[in-house]
Amino acid sequence: MPNQRTRRIDMPQGTLDLLILRTLALGTQHGWAIAERVQQMSSDVLQIQQGSLYPALHRLERRGWIKAKWGTSDNNRRAKYYELTKSGRTQLEAEKDSWEKLTAAVSQVLRAI
Repeated sequence: MPNQRTRRIDMPQGTLDLLILRTLALGTQHGWAIAERVQQMSSDVLQIQQGSLYPALHRLERRGWIKAKWGTSDNNRRAKYYELTKSGRTQLEAEKDSWEKLTAAVSQVLRAI
């Protein structure tokens, strides 16, 4: 049984886009590397399934927040690499601000009870 610290939790709707944008702010990455980075940065609490990741990447690409190009991965396989666009950086900042306000408000309510 996993301990409290490493137990995975479900992400609230909309969180995945924010996590992808934040991860790509660190540099260009392919899909699997994005999922790995989120898992690492969250101490294994957040795990992105492929069935959620790739539709989210396509959605962000359609919105113009990320762009993709084909390249070769470290293990010599063809992979699509994703990069944050200028509008993606702007969106990331807006989403980050909203997330911080939301989590602060929820924390405030939980402490009041």
